[in-house]
Amino acid sequence: MSDDHNGPQSGSATPLELLRTPPPKERADAARNRAAILDAAARLFNEHGVDAVSMDQVAAAAGVGKGTLFRRFGDKAGLAAALLDARERELQQGILSGPPPLGPGASDPERLVAFADAYLDYAFAYLPLLRMSETASPGARYRIGAYRFWTRHIAILLPRNEDPEHAAHALMAMLDAELLTALLPELGEERIRSGVRRMWTNAGRG
Repeated sequence: MSDDHNGPQSGSATPLELLRTPPPKERADAARNRAAILDAAARLFNEHGVDAVSMDQVAAAAGVGKGTLFRRFGDKAGLAAALLDARERELQQGILSGPPPLGPGASDPERLVAFADAYLDYAFAYLPLLRMSETASPGARYRIGAYRFWTRHIAILLPRNEDPEHAAHALMAMLDAELLTALLPELGEERIRSGVRRMWTNAGRG
């Protein structure tokens, strides 16, 4: 049986609950600007593709100055990360308190595979944005706050007779957005899902 996800974890590991991405805290006017920018970006990215949309176009569509946009998000990768944030928090909440098998109540191996399925749902739905956020700079993927949450969750669910922390990173490597983007034209979504599910099932058995 794995450690409780909300209680103290073994060693110096951080409890999973504390790794959850918090919602942004901001003034009402800043929140309105943020929502307008994200709505405009989501619409433009959906209509034209991420690579074809400039920050100038996002600012114009949102009705804000370029300076406001760059101060809030830095660049298009920062904008992509912000667009992904709400979906990541939704997935995190499902892990912590949603229905099984993603949430508590199923066996560890069942929850492990359910997370892989749920993460692929998220990744394939937002693949261009996810790829941009993960490749903005060398190692960007591993500095994203949600990545620590995902790997901690996986490590908790893996058998303890191996090195679950290392195995968690190895399993997450299969879900790298750059890799998924490269494999998708050749293998297709269902074949990728099947392969990931098979390998994660084997990992959960130990």
